[in-house]
Amino acid sequence: MASLNIAYIGGGSTRAPGTVASFILQGENFKGSTITLIDQHQDRLELVGHLARKMAAAHGTDIRICTTTNLEKGLRDANAVLSSFRPGGFEARFLDESIPLKYGVIGQETQGPGGFFMALRSIKVIKHIVALMEKVASKATLFNYTNPVNIVAQAVRDYSSVPVISLCEGPIVFPQELVSRVGLDPKKLETIMIGLNHACWSTEHLYKGEDVMPLLEEKLETLQQSNADKETLRRLELAVTMRSIPASYMNYYYYRDEILQELQAKPTTRARDIMAAVPDYWQHYEEQAQQDNPVLEPERSRGGIFELELAVDVMDSFFNDKKEVWTLNVPNRGAIAGMPQGRVVEVPCVVGKNQITPLVSGSLPAPVRGLVGALGEYQELTARAAWEENKHVALQALVSNPLVPSLEIAKELYKEMSIAHADYLPEGLR
Repeated sequence: MASLNIAYIGGGSTRAPGTVASFILQGENFKGSTITLIDQHQDRLELVGHLARKMAAAHGTDIRICTTTNLEKGLRDANAVLSSFRPGGFEARFLDESIPLKYGVIGQETQGPGGFFMALRSIKVIKHIVALMEKVASKATLFNYTNPVNIVAQAVRDYSSVPVISLCEGPIVFPQELVSRVGLDPKKLETIMIGLNHACWSTEHLYKGEDVMPLLEEKLETLQQSNADKETLRRLELAVTMRSIPASYMNYYYYRDEILQELQAKPTTRARDIMAAVPDYWQHYEEQAQQDNPVLEPERSRGGIFELELAVDVMDSFFNDKKEVWTLNVPNRGAIAGMPQGRVVEVPCVVGKNQITPLVSGSLPAPVRGLVGALGEYQELTARAAWEENKHVALQALVSNPLVPSLEIAKELYKEMSIAHADYLPEGLR
């Protein structure tokens, strides 16, 4: 089994205890490894480090936990760099969600103007990270969870020499959530999803070995006559209409006006809801850090007990040559027909010894190719604008986003949001 130096950027976050729990769960696959937790918040970092060491010791896991606020020190000689951070915190996410609503536009962490400004902030930091990796960890691979994961990976792929794999549980979760919502057993469903992150669609969807679409059609007819929740009906109707199971985020495009009205009427944003729960997460971690055998409770842990588990699975296959198939965000290289070779896409890949091989996955369903193609162009423009710190290209990227209705609104949004996020943007993008 691989003995690695793993640098975890975001190691003092609310997600970090669950991430360490994921590594401990697979301790045999990482025997003798060192995980260096890196974060700029000293107090939280020390708490997570103490809790992580307690959990590792309680499980008899041969993994060493270190902490540092010095990014260069934490990256030095790393084999793997796990990136999961949020520039500006949930306060910045609140601005991403709330400001666009004033202009009649959906703002969300990865979609629309909110996702756009999250990308600009994230890539500013990622540029610094990969520059240090090239300097002190030249053989490391970046395993990225920082949102928007597709745009971050596109920027790193296009403008640096660092190998990057972006990760998201979406292709696993989206189909399972849909069938669970309509009363089917997700364990009996087999799917293949391809596209872009948060814009993927199923090209295979079998339930007990048969096409699931007739079943979903029946469920739609039944649920339309009941009081089923709107979210379930939207996902189900979209799947049946397109004959393909969508990422849940596609609802923002196909039910834009309805969702916009709901978001405008809602008293709090998603960021506000999370911020309200954060103090209890930290209280729980502090309580468990005092125990000899800490136990994370799912409802009091950000993301649940095991967080970023996909990254741990992929690292295991990558460094231990498991040759497992995982759906990842990597350069296309012919995996999706009709997509540019260098575009970062979300596709099934064989993960072997220090190598990722995207599987040839055919074409996207015809009814969705146009929208996914437009999102792909937006993805590449945003990556370029962020890396080059080019405000003109940034405006081009923002107005190309399908959720932004006009150049006039794009200009107003850019002006207000760039001022609101000025502390986290490079000078050229303010």
